[in-house]
Amino acid sequence: MRLLINFKPESQALPMNERIQEKLSILADAAKYDASCSSSGGKRKNESKGLGSTEGMGICHSYTEDGRCVSLLKILLTNHCIFDCAYCVSRRSNDVKRAAFTVDEVVDLTINFYRRNYIEGLFLSSGIFSSPDYTMERLVRIIKKLRTEHNFNGYIHVKTIPGASEELIQEAGLYADRLSVNIELPSELSLTTLAPEKNYQEILTPMGQIRDNIIQNKEEKSLFKKVPAFATAGQTTQLIVGASQETDLQIIKLTDSLYQGYGLKRVYYSGYVPVTDDARLPQVTQPPLIREHRLYQTDWLMRFYGFEADEILDPAHPHLDLEIDPKLAWALRNRHVFPVDVNTADYELILRIPGVGARSAKRIVQARRFTSLTMEHLHKMGVVLKRAKFFLTCRGAQQPALGELDEQGIRRQVLFGAGSVRSALVTQQLDLFAQAS
Repeated sequence: MRLLINFKPESQALPMNERIQEKLSILADAAKYDASCSSSGGKRKNESKGLGSTEGMGICHSYTEDGRCVSLLKILLTNHCIFDCAYCVSRRSNDVKRAAFTVDEVVDLTINFYRRNYIEGLFLSSGIFSSPDYTMERLVRIIKKLRTEHNFNGYIHVKTIPGASEELIQEAGLYADRLSVNIELPSELSLTTLAPEKNYQEILTPMGQIRDNIIQNKEEKSLFKKVPAFATAGQTTQLIVGASQETDLQIIKLTDSLYQGYGLKRVYYSGYVPVTDDARLPQVTQPPLIREHRLYQTDWLMRFYGFEADEILDPAHPHLDLEIDPKLAWALRNRHVFPVDVNTADYELILRIPGVGARSAKRIVQARRFTSLTMEHLHKMGVVLKRAKFFLTCRGAQQPALGELDEQGIRRQVLFGAGSVRSALVTQQLDLFAQAS
């Protein structure tokens, strides 16, 4: 990423126009429900003329492939929308304050925030004005102007609008680092029920177009020296969890098909936030955050640990266990596979031991070439022995005999430690900022 160095002195910075600030407040708040980039959730205010503030509207934090945390301006072009999706805060029938940026306003905000080192990139989405093409054309104008007129080389992520023309999506990919199309609900039946003006085909079609353009771009780069880049950071999507009745099995099978069929970089999961009153929606008081977390763990297993969707869940077990992580749940259901001897087992099998991560598994395979591994070695390699000790053997190990404990016995010891008589973990989502009793 090439940084702009023509900073204006802070004393020369003009105060933000009140109308622009009001728009930013409305459209940044509406954008927070998109999970494709994360926020720190900080609420510290700038008091007594101090330095810095975490309440900067629209600024969120995301992570690059090499682990760097970057700040992005995350906004909607508008929260006006012609659709009336039951789960959406910007739905047509919802009584909320509306606003819309002009193309130049978004460009100026991005450049000025970047010059002051508030952000390192832009995350841009939008409600739909009068038509998908009308809206998508304005999104493209923004990012084209940033790249060609202002030589902006920061990161840009654009949400493509389902139903927009292939030409506009193609052009967007020439200027954006990442494109995404939100599939939103895990089945076409749910989409028909909660968002009857949308359909799966309009969502999957641009996904396929982006996939094909990325593949074609890679092939052209292998043949020609100078080829315009196309969405070099790939494409993503988002699924809302808990707004409809699909099981976790249905969700992860859909996720697997999206990875396999459309080459997505990530599928993001967003626990349903009750933002509107609608009889079609479940009556919940808070987002299903634990379920969302378990789905992310499952997603990790499929992408980095070699698990298939049908292995993690099946028709007999269609829901993820909220008490324990999905790898441990799989191991408890498949105890015949264990214990695994870490000194002789294949890398793929070592990856399936609860408490052994991908990095630790690689260390084990490398280190055992020079010595026979012990529990002490595994501990130093970062293996979580609290879980792993029930499922592995190694030289001099004194781990509990797997056959002497039933599933509930192992579960209790993993959750609560040896000697515990408790049998269930409280799965209520706790308030981080609640007063201690």
